[in-house]
Amino acid sequence: MSAESLERETRSYLSNNVPQIQEHGGFFEIQDIDEETGEVTVAIGGACSGCGIAPMTMNAIKHRLPDELEEISKVNVIRAGGPRAAVMPTKTEDMEEMEEYEDYSPPF
Repeated sequence: MSAESLERETRSYLSNNVPQIQEHGGFFEIQDIDEETGEVTVAIGGACSGCGIAPMTMNAIKHRLPDELEEISKVNVIRAGGPRAAVMPTKTEDMEEMEEYEDYSPPF
């Protein structure tokens, strides 16, 4: 599958299956696709940067996307920076380390 097709399918999956990102003022962007290995890097930002459930959203994307799209072998989810980033990333970074969120599976 070409990088363009993989990007289109990834974007479609995220738009249809994780609409909370955009509904809550966040955004996602496909930052990198390695069509040979099937590795995809997705950045989330905007309101996601300071959101308390961002770590759970990131974890869900990381684990569910390869299950849904067989061409994807690995997903890296990172926080987007730049002028659209919100201002409270340290709280969510701390939350990513908390055991309570290790196995949490959000309802999307």
